[in-house]
Formats: sequence, C-alpha cells, structure tokens
Amino acid sequence: MTAQSLAAQPSPGDPTGATSTAPAIVARGVTRTYGTGAGVVTALDAVDLDVARGAFTAIMGPSGSGKSTLLHTLAGLDVVDGGSISIDGTEITTLGDDALTKLRRERIGFVFQSFNLLPMLSAEQNILLPLELAGKRVDRAWLDTITSAFGIGDRLTHLPSQLSGGQVQRVAIARALVTSPAVVFADEPTGNLDSRTTEEVLEFLRLSVDEFGQSVVMVTHERDAAERADRIVTLADGRIASDEDLRGQR
Repeated sequence: MTAQSLAAQPSPGDPTGATSTAPAIVARGVTRTYGTGAGVVTALDAVDLDVARGAFTAIMGPSGSGKSTLLHTLAGLDVVDGGSISIDGTEITTLGDDALTKLRRERIGFVFQSFNLLPMLSAEQNILLPLELAGKRVDRAWLDTITSAFGIGDRLTHLPSQLSGGQVQRVAIARALVTSPAVVFADEPTGNLDSRTTEEVLEFLRLSVDEFGQSVVMVTHERDAAERADRIVTLADGRIASDEDLRGQR
C-alpha cells in the first residue's frame, strides 16, 4: 500500500475522516501524591499539559521524576488527587469505573514494554482482542491497512511463538491501533531491547503518526528514542522542567 493510499484512510479516532485541531489530551493542575503525613511523596505537582493531535510526544525524566505517573494518569490507569484530564474532549477524571473502562477500551491504545501478547491466540486474534472486549465490529479494511503497512499481513495465522521478535512488536502496535483510538500510550516500549529492535519499534510508532495521523505519547528514559518524537516534555520532581519542539529539526 502506498503512502498516498494510506493518507486517504480516515484518521484514527475519527471514522468520518474529519480533522480537528483541538488537543488530543488536555491536563490542568494534575496532582498525584502517595503516602500520608510526613511520608507523603508528590509524584505530580499541578502539571498543565496539552498533547497535540496527530503528533508524537515523548515524556522523559530521571527515575522518580513523575514521568510514568503522568502517563498512567493521562491514560486513566491511575487516579489524580487534584486537577482535570480530558481525552478527545471527554473529562476522564470525573468518570466512574465502568465508563472509564469503556473509554480505555474504545479510545485509548496501549503499547507496553513486554508487549503482552496472549500466547494461545494467533497474531490476528491478538490484534482484534481490543475490539472483542469493546464489543465492536471488525473493520477489515482498516485491519488490512495497518497489517499491510507493518508487513505482517502474511503472519496473521501464526502464534506469537512462531513470530520473530520484530513481528511480535508489530503485532502489539497494530493491536494498539485497531480500535482507531484517540491516543496511543507507549510505556517504555524500547526498554531492554537491542539497538536494531529499538529502531523497529520507533519506526512503526513514527509511521503510526506520519501515515495514520495517530496521536502517540511515549514515556522513555532514552534521549535517542525521544528524539524520534515531535516534542520532548521533560519532568523533574513532578513538574515540567522543559518542553522542546523538534519538528523544525526534521
């Protein structure tokens, strides 16, 4: 499939193909603490952040800076003690458990460090699992588009044990995209990978943004990986220490 035909596909999170300039994520005054009394730790200290739609945003910072906590709160995996977070126009900090679970299934994609494929399911079944959990129909054209772009169209009947490491990663990223989510969150996706495999993961995350208009937020401790993004947000002591726009450097 050519880049032109890929560009003709409806943008993720927007099945009508309409575009929007509104941020994919808006966070205001986000605060998260752990512990009580003298032992309280402030992981996030009144963080304000807009995440651009259709862009690749990297979040960096030293251990304990709050970067993983920020990703988890933005994705609705962790609660906040103060502030608000909206994803694709929906404020998630006021949602009940059932509504939040539904939103995560339908409008958020996840790529984890371990990739978390189910060994008893084929590649296609793993990719389609989020749709099955959400009770949504399979869009075969979209499935064909992403699996073709990732070069795994001929491996869909194989179990994870029958795939190469690179193919497993492509399946995991395709799974994150299959619901056409508003945002894909990648949590240290290149951690503990060799340089060649790291490059593959970053290449396909980059392709998800450039060819499919996906919004990607990646937490990483590796500067080289972060520089593949359009923007690097660096945290220190629970606050944003720097915010770099890399688009002019490409």
